[in-house]
Amino acid sequence: MRPGAPDGFLHEAAFPGSDSEFLDLVVPFVRRGLAAGEPVVVAYGPRQRGLLSDALGPDSGVLFLDGGDQYARPALALKQYGELFGDLLARGATRIRVTGEVSHQGLREQWDWWARYESAVNTAWAGLPVWALCPYDVRHTPPRVVDDVRRTHPYRAVPGGHYRDTAYQEPGEFTPGVEAWRDPLEEAAPVVDLADPQPGPARDAVAALRQAAGISVDELQALLVAVSEAVTNAWLHGRPPLRLRAWTGPGRLVVSVADAGPGPADPMAGLVPGPRPGGMGLWLAHQLCTHVSLERDPHGFTVRLAAGRLGG
Repeated sequence: MRPGAPDGFLHEAAFPGSDSEFLDLVVPFVRRGLAAGEPVVVAYGPRQRGLLSDALGPDSGVLFLDGGDQYARPALALKQYGELFGDLLARGATRIRVTGEVSHQGLREQWDWWARYESAVNTAWAGLPVWALCPYDVRHTPPRVVDDVRRTHPYRAVPGGHYRDTAYQEPGEFTPGVEAWRDPLEEAAPVVDLADPQPGPARDAVAALRQAAGISVDELQALLVAVSEAVTNAWLHGRPPLRLRAWTGPGRLVVSVADAGPGPADPMAGLVPGPRPGGMGLWLAHQLCTHVSLERDPHGFTVRLAAGRLGG
């Protein structure tokens, strides 16, 4: 175990079980950064932010972000953090410290795309002088999430230092095994089931479901863009046959687009834009939808898109 940080990106997890354990981990991390003249970014919900604000005192010099806004969607979090890090480095920072927490909702229904996020940042921020501390409170973190967190964080933080976690897996090894979220609605027959649809008819079929689903016009428009991109990607980069299915529930609309191909091999797919096949379309979907899951099975690859309020 060692108290310092190696050069480049350091990504560490911690598993506090009480408020005092949380503060024992995060407060020294923050204070050491401030003492070294490093920018310190803190992104938590109101309760944890309040604990830290009280412990650090007024005018601490910490940049506090709203955790709900920062962790609304993983692709957005990557984009916003990337822009913030770039700005701080351009202003002369030699190392940046950041600590934050995925919302409790993200630890349940939405965990699969956050699992991919926690793995992807090891590639996205490789080489950046950023030290990230990610505490996951075991009072509300499910055991399967704890397991994924260990496999996506190369280091485990403990009071006074950190050590390498032997459970860690590189993104290319971890990401294909992430368990994709499925809405319980999918246990019933779909209300739309299209074989080999083109983008236009796919959009029309989904648009007709807005009132039954009870989602807003804005939510529908965002979903339609994502559906069009998913269908286009399936034709361009997947393998036939294609199948689009949709389900409606109280306040939500779920659409799956499946093809017989293997899906994108890049573990960053959907979380960052770029020249990767289908990368921009998946990234747009991740920006627009309430949730996006990517699923691989022996039959092919499925993109699942949700708008509205998620089911359990």
